[in-house]
Amino acid sequence: MTGPRRVVVLGSTGSIGTQALDITRRNPDRFRIVALAAGGSDVAVLAAQALEFGVEAVAVARATAAADLQLALYAEASARGYPEGRFAMPAILAGPDAATEAAAWEADVVLNGMAGASGLRPTLAALQCGRVLALANKESLIIGGPLVKAQARPGQIVPVDSEHSALAQALRAGAAGEVRRLVLTASGGPFRGWDAQALAEVTVAQALAHPTWSMGPLVTVNSATLMNKGLEVIEASLLFDIPYDRIDVVVHPQSIVHSMVEFVDGSTLAQASPPDMRLPIALGMAWPDRVPDAAPGCDWTAAATWEFFPLDEDVFPAVTAARTAGVAGGTAPAVLNGADEACVAAFLAGDLPFTGIVPTVQRVLAEHLDGASGDPGSAWVPGNEATLEDVTAADAWSRGRAHDVIGAQ
Repeated sequence: MTGPRRVVVLGSTGSIGTQALDITRRNPDRFRIVALAAGGSDVAVLAAQALEFGVEAVAVARATAAADLQLALYAEASARGYPEGRFAMPAILAGPDAATEAAAWEADVVLNGMAGASGLRPTLAALQCGRVLALANKESLIIGGPLVKAQARPGQIVPVDSEHSALAQALRAGAAGEVRRLVLTASGGPFRGWDAQALAEVTVAQALAHPTWSMGPLVTVNSATLMNKGLEVIEASLLFDIPYDRIDVVVHPQSIVHSMVEFVDGSTLAQASPPDMRLPIALGMAWPDRVPDAAPGCDWTAAATWEFFPLDEDVFPAVTAARTAGVAGGTAPAVLNGADEACVAAFLAGDLPFTGIVPTVQRVLAEHLDGASGDPGSAWVPGNEATLEDVTAADAWSRGRAHDVIGAQ
């Protein structure tokens, strides 16, 4: 590589995006940010990012935010003391396809840090344009499944989730035929050890108080229900071509060991580091190289205890539901994810109890696999037949059906 890698950051004002910009800020010789994308709810922050990094394009999902972004760019330029007309105004992309346009911008790496199903089309666009895809938006791989895999060349997708980054690092130690199983670690969330009766009283504030990670509300609630771990099981199977019966989940409250690979000779390799997303983000942007001092390492001079516990799938059935969707494949994972996003939104709005999230998702998934209603998107389509339209319809149906089920409770 003769110069800095050109990087597009999707979801630049969120947790993943801001940490990616921090890595770039500290490593200007390695990375150059060329385009940013965000929802458009905080145009002042987006404008500040755009001018700091001198990007070529800025995308906002809300078309009505384009004019506000332009004003924010001028205001930021004035605050920085730029002479009038003496700074390069980036191209402004606006509307529901703006992030997809940004994903196709001329670049070496596209970091997809968007939240939820909206990341699918940008993921496909980045792959179609031949970019390396540093993928933090697990939902796009999960719901896109075979569509995403068919579009990606070997090694084009680099995982950014800490668990899958850990697996990718450990897998360097052996050939594919030497892998016995993958072991995903879970912190257990804020309700580790709680029984079903205690979970019935969970508040939104409690669910958003994750013990080790700082994340957006959707991922934080999914971590509390363990649905996030279920989605990660699907992601691991798709990324590494490992069947579900060879992927385990273990609870590790300290969040130091991010995942493990067990090999056929009985050896297990674990990747360990303090819970800091800057490490997997930096590795995703620089893959296969490492970025020095991306994040602090473990302090081996201090006494520490690492604990591992089996997952209680009776109290936290989300992983079981995800395995059902993953094994079915096709449009089933899209329904799992869509129903979950709708249920999490309802919980955050006070319209659904915490213990209603996963059962509602399970009900919607079961109806989809049964395919009895006949509504568009309601019937399961297998992976070798599912099109983008099928996946999109299944996603839309699952959200609507979840709302109907919630409303009838």
